[in-house]
Amino acid sequence: MKKINIGLFGFGVVGEGIYKVLEEKPQLNAAIKKIVIKDNSKPRNAPSELFSTNADDILNDDEINVVVELISDADAAHDIIIKAFNKGKHVVSANKKLIADHHKELLDLQPKNNVSFLYEASVCGSVPIIRNLEEYFDNDLLNYVSGIVNGTTNYILTKMANENESYQDALKAAQESGFAEADPTADVEGFDASSKLAIITLHAFGKKIDVEQVIRKGITSLKVEDFKYAKEKNYTIKLIANSKINHQTGEITSTVLPTFVELNKTIALVNNEYNGVLIGSSLSDEQFLYGKGAGRFPTSSAVLSDISALKYDYQYSIRKYENKEEGVFNQTGKKRIYIGFENQADDVSNIFDEIEERYQSRNYNHIVGVIDIEKLKQKEIIENPKLSIIAFE
Repeated sequence: MKKINIGLFGFGVVGEGIYKVLEEKPQLNAAIKKIVIKDNSKPRNAPSELFSTNADDILNDDEINVVVELISDADAAHDIIIKAFNKGKHVVSANKKLIADHHKELLDLQPKNNVSFLYEASVCGSVPIIRNLEEYFDNDLLNYVSGIVNGTTNYILTKMANENESYQDALKAAQESGFAEADPTADVEGFDASSKLAIITLHAFGKKIDVEQVIRKGITSLKVEDFKYAKEKNYTIKLIANSKINHQTGEITSTVLPTFVELNKTIALVNNEYNGVLIGSSLSDEQFLYGKGAGRFPTSSAVLSDISALKYDYQYSIRKYENKEEGVFNQTGKKRIYIGFENQADDVSNIFDEIEERYQSRNYNHIVGVIDIEKLKQKEIIENPKLSIIAFE
């Protein structure tokens, strides 16, 4: 590709970071020609003539050959990407919800329109997980992918574990540091991690999974008492996204759950806004990828890497997905679980198949035991805000 002329949708912290880097590094041979935003009245750190509120100023400009999509509205982003493909423009996106929900459709349109669709920034910030799965593990038989894929929740959990802060205080600190949104729901309830896990699963196993079928529990119910228990048992608590495959049946199990992690494990050392992903392989055993997963510059780094790759007409080949297989879930079996709760009225001991430990006090209670996953994933259990549900590795 000759010079990359970029049409940028969105000028938040990541968009501005990309603009600044491209201005300072002309050797990249890429420049932003137009930026589309919603509100043209806000002061911005770029020349006013770059900005527009009309998407067609990018989509109908034949000189713009790359669209970088960095908006939060998944439906609007979907419309933009489809139109960009139809105009023969390559697309770089960081919108994990959009990609997880429309992954197959967007990948199918890539060869039909002879364009590239790259989205490294949608998953783990500066950690090149997709590129590694595509280039290094494309012929490897992978067994599982597991780790911390959300920097916001990891920052909060680190505060709670190391500084004995409540969830609300830790969330406030994350927001003040720029690692949590004003509305943090997508992050703290595990939706963001579930979308990322769906994307990773397709590249790891060649199977598309439905995000809605991921067994998901966020971190909003966690209490100081849960971390006291973790310390007593030499654990910390992390929000772990995990997909594993049974190669004999092709069935996949995918979960996003607060998890007790032994302090001597690699994942336990991943703190603050950092991400860490373990890749379990039949050939190369276990590999670990680590880096910053939240913030302006980690995400900007991944977007810029994708832009640079377009100079060489790079595409995801996704050879494992050649047969376009839908993932078959097997969300059954049994799991060792800790459930904490404040009031005896919220006692859920009846759902345990086997109880190993029970603690009762005036202020807090917990049960440790084995639960059938079918019972665990019932809405009245997994979505109950009064229950701290933490898995054991």
